[in-house]
Amino acid sequence: MIVEDRTPISLDPPTATPSGREASHYSRAKFFNFDMEQGQISDYHHQRNLLVGEDFIVSLLKGLEHEVGEAAGWLCYQIGFEWGQQDAVLFQAWFKEFYNLTIETSNLAFAMETWWWPFAAQGWGKWSPNLSGRESGFFYIDIYDSAVAKSLGYVGKPVCHLYSGLLAGFFSVAFKQNLCSTEIQCYAMGNDFCRFLVGSEERIQAAEFWLTTGANATEIAERFEAGEFAAENELSIEAGK
Repeated sequence: MIVEDRTPISLDPPTATPSGREASHYSRAKFFNFDMEQGQISDYHHQRNLLVGEDFIVSLLKGLEHEVGEAAGWLCYQIGFEWGQQDAVLFQAWFKEFYNLTIETSNLAFAMETWWWPFAAQGWGKWSPNLSGRESGFFYIDIYDSAVAKSLGYVGKPVCHLYSGLLAGFFSVAFKQNLCSTEIQCYAMGNDFCRFLVGSEERIQAAEFWLTTGANATEIAERFEAGEFAAENELSIEAGK
């Protein structure tokens, strides 16, 4: 998988929206630039990347657990949250540069897919966002082939805290609201894919409490649909609903 070094860069003025052929740049040969002389890997958006394997991920997580114990998951979430916030700012810059669009002026689904595709190319897995619950103040994100869960294997509990933080950080900036996220099902628990809930802190706390009482992702969704948790303000982007 690829881990990014998301150092801010200076961007040229926005250009016209490219054709579909020009936008298809996620092949290994086109998306990555392997500079063998300098020993560096940069991506299509001029960000430096690191090539690491599963052993690195496992060692990193085990090392955090050794240092901070049960707080390792919280620490990973915080790292992911800051990453997501910074990436949202960078995304808006290159989205404007490459497509001459903003999140507010584009179709939201298109903007979200454009944001995630570099992560898929880098090995973080494919996703399937379900934004249908935005009117009630929450939505779900499904991640297939999570780099963290695939590396750790079956451990019987959610392990993708880094992803939870990443999603919460990015969407907090995108929706201009303080949002949180939690993983309500995980490949490391024996599920086929990982599912994340994004919403207010109160809603996330309710979902996490239900998880501790043995509820699964389907049962949590049913509880929300049944009105056990009051609907909240719609998560919207003014010109891109």
